[in-house]
Parts: sequence; C-alpha cells; structure tokens
Amino acid sequence: MKILVVGSGGREHALCWAIAASPLVSEIYCAPGNAGIAGTAECVPVGADDVDGLVRFACDAKIEFVVVGPEAPLVAGLVDRLATAGIKAFGPSAAAAQLEGSKGFMKDFCARHAIPTAAYGRFTDAREARAFIVRHGAPIVVKADGLAAGKGVIIAASVDEAGEAVDDMLGRGRFGAAGGEVVVEDFLDGEEASFFALADGETALPLASAQDHKRVGDGDVGPNTGGMGAYSPAPVVTAAMAEDIMARIVRPTIAGMKAEGHPYKGVLYAGLMIGRDGPKLLEYNVRFGDPECQVLMPRLKSDLLPALIAAADGVLKNVDLRWYDDAALTVVMAANGYPGSYEKGSVIGGLEDAASVPNALVFHAGTALGEGGEVIATGGRVLGVTAVAPTIAEAQKRAYQAVDRIDWPGGFCRRDIGWRAVGRYTSGR
Repeated sequence: MKILVVGSGGREHALCWAIAASPLVSEIYCAPGNAGIAGTAECVPVGADDVDGLVRFACDAKIEFVVVGPEAPLVAGLVDRLATAGIKAFGPSAAAAQLEGSKGFMKDFCARHAIPTAAYGRFTDAREARAFIVRHGAPIVVKADGLAAGKGVIIAASVDEAGEAVDDMLGRGRFGAAGGEVVVEDFLDGEEASFFALADGETALPLASAQDHKRVGDGDVGPNTGGMGAYSPAPVVTAAMAEDIMARIVRPTIAGMKAEGHPYKGVLYAGLMIGRDGPKLLEYNVRFGDPECQVLMPRLKSDLLPALIAAADGVLKNVDLRWYDDAALTVVMAANGYPGSYEKGSVIGGLEDAASVPNALVFHAGTALGEGGEVIATGGRVLGVTAVAPTIAEAQKRAYQAVDRIDWPGGFCRRDIGWRAVGRYTSGR
C-alpha cells in the first residue's frame, strides 16, 4: 500500500516508524515531515494545514490510505475532503472532530450524555466570566474554546489570576479566534492520565495508557506546554480503572456521537483526572497525543496499520492488539525559552550517540536539515528521546542517558519525567 502520514512532529515520526514496519506498506510519504522522518518516509513539501494541497498530492501520488496526525487538519475537514476524492483516511470527520475543536461543544456533549466532567460555564463576555469565577472560587481553570496548540489552558491559583486569563483571551486576543470564547471550569484534584481508544463509529478498542507532563518545569511548575515528556503504562490506570473509563466515558461518547449523527472514527484521546470519585474527563483530543504517541508505538507488538484501516472501515470488532509488557518513557527536549519565544536554527549534535543507548530511540519534532546536512532546531519542542525497559524506572534511566549524549546548548528538558511512578530523578548535571 502507498501510505501518507500528515504532520511534522514527534507524533508523526513515531507513527511513520511504526507504520513503516508493516509488511502491507510499499511506499510511505509524510507531509511535510522533518529531518528524522526523512530517514523513514519520503517527505513532501506540503503543510499539514494545506487541505487543498494534501488532497491534490494524495490524488496525484495515488495514495491508498492517509493517516492524519495533528488536530488542525482534522478540524478543518481533511478526512471529509479525502473521502469525497475517494481516498480512505484514518481520523474523524470535521463534525466529529468538534470534540477537540471546541471545548464548549465537548462540555455540552458531556452534559447531554452524563459523562463525568467538571462543572463549567461558556462565555464570550469577560464580565460574565469573571462573575462565574467569583462564585466558584479558586483554584479554577480557564480554557480557550478553540485550538491553541496545547497552550490555551490556564490553571489559576487565585480569582485575580483567573480574571487576568479571561481578559488575556477575550480582551487582548491572546489566542486569536481560538480564544473568542472561553470555558471556565472547576478545578479537579487527583492524578492525571491519558487514555486512548481506537473507534470505528460504533466499537471502541482500548489502547495502552500513558501519563503526560504538561508543565514546563521540574515538579510540575510553570506554564502549560504541548507536553514535556510521557511514560506508559500509567500505574494509576489499573485494569479495573481502564474498564471504568471505557464504561463511563469512552463508550458513552462513541454511542452519543453516533446518536447525534456524527459517528466517531479514529483515535479518541481522553485526558482524565482520576480522583476519589473515579475518572473525570478533562478534555478530548481527536488524535494521538504528542508525546504520548512516542511511548505507545514502541510498546505495540501488533502491526499498527491493519488496526488503523479497520477503524476507518468500521470493523474494529475483528481486531485484537497485543502489547509488550515493557514500559516506555519519553523526555522532550525543547528550545530554550519554550513555551515562550525561542530561537530557531541552532545545531543539534550527538544524535547517533544518543540512539546507541540500548533500546533508545530519538523521535524528531521541530527539526530540519541544514545546508551542510546538519540537524537544526526549527520549533519549540524539538526532540523526543525515548527508551524502553522492563520497568518505568529503568526506562527513565536509559532515556536520560541518551539525553545526556545529545550536544545541544540551545535546548533544555525536564529532569523528572516519570516522577509520579518512580520518584524524582536527578542526573547530577
């Protein structure tokens, strides 16, 4: 089969890496890809948000199956456009992608279908939002309604901080159109986890669990990011908890979307808070997480591609995925200054040395090749250094061994990825 993967991040590198191993693949392309993906797939210069260009390339290249990585083209209707062109794709329709494209839609959907989530309000008027905040008190969470690259969530420790976040979004346009409406919701206490399931419009197949690290600094401090690291499995998601999540959250979502005329096909990523009252939904994403995909793919024993095709074809009930018992852990290396302003163009060395650590992988995110063939940083989150080992503690140790072999003064990472599972890790650097 001729496969096209859409996207340029670490998630897409992990997907290309996994899909390329399938005996079903004859050719694999990635649009637009990055320096690391170029070693696995043929990169084509079409942006992930260029829906017209992607459809045109898929038709011209006679692509047989498209795997859409990021959320923006899904929300923009890429899967719908491909279907019209007669090309099969993995991912939800634009109507179903509203689960991520609008946090307000997601919260209202949960209310309609009794899916456990935090109490909330939707606002376009800053005064009304501030009044809600005063009534509910702090800590409280303010979210931009639309897509904001993982940065549109403010966990406010005080009423004043929450009010400032509202003014930032509604008054100052911090997130542009994505922040034209805000969702304000009660703060939930507990332990976060990421739960993934494949869906074919009617059936949902659970995948392995993971835990992300959103805050930029060690000890979970600082602003939210797109994700500074992850590990799998998440010890908080026991077998009993996984079934509870499927019963109370995932299956009602699939049934509800079908009932409302928007059957959900693709991967459904539930960001959860697990507390004394059981799991509650923080948010839905309509694609694999980044960096969670980088720990899920190395743990998957089965061929990924047939499962993705089965989701698109509506025959997931015939799929049985198998997983390695080993754990995986990813450390994200980001450009200095991220998630604020950061410089581009710094040279990254030591990548081959890092990949020589036993069972270590280096997934590229924001990278490109320089004129002399050197790898340069082009984004905020730049590398996902991943290791697989029998335990999370050992995977953590190997991942940081690989990190320490990378020569990149222009970047940084958290030094405590996996701390909830194994305790804080320090390297002595």
